[in-house]
Amino acid sequence: MSKPEATTESQPFRTWNGRDSWEFVDGVRLHAIGGEQVLLCRVQYAPGKQVPWHKHDDTEQVMFVLEGEVDMTIEEDTTTLRSGDVVVVNRGLHHKLYSEHGVTFMEALAPVPLDHVPDRALDLVLGPDGGATHVEK
Repeated sequence: MSKPEATTESQPFRTWNGRDSWEFVDGVRLHAIGGEQVLLCRVQYAPGKQVPWHKHDDTEQVMFVLEGEVDMTIEEDTTTLRSGDVVVVNRGLHHKLYSEHGVTFMEALAPVPLDHVPDRALDLVLGPDGGATHVEK
């Protein structure tokens, strides 16, 4: 018995190679891939760029710094994150980020915040529930 042919929407294997990153805010670009429960992003800040105060009411965020540095403030606590550092931002916490010299990090967000998904057809691999737990902004 042969397997049915996979469509782009059901294909679990994806690549960011050859795809332009998406400018999320000025000077902050990302690639994203997600499924039913979690979104994974590679985020790059150009030198001197920031993401201002914001919060994710329904989404938890875990970040892992690959290279560079970023100053991150969560509520009233500020620290400089460097390569190898990890931070967890529980949902509902106000936070902001600034990178003087540029930074690249990976972040996982759950449930999937659709405002972080550049192209829902290419960047989401949906199963039987069709993304029912995804969060609209």
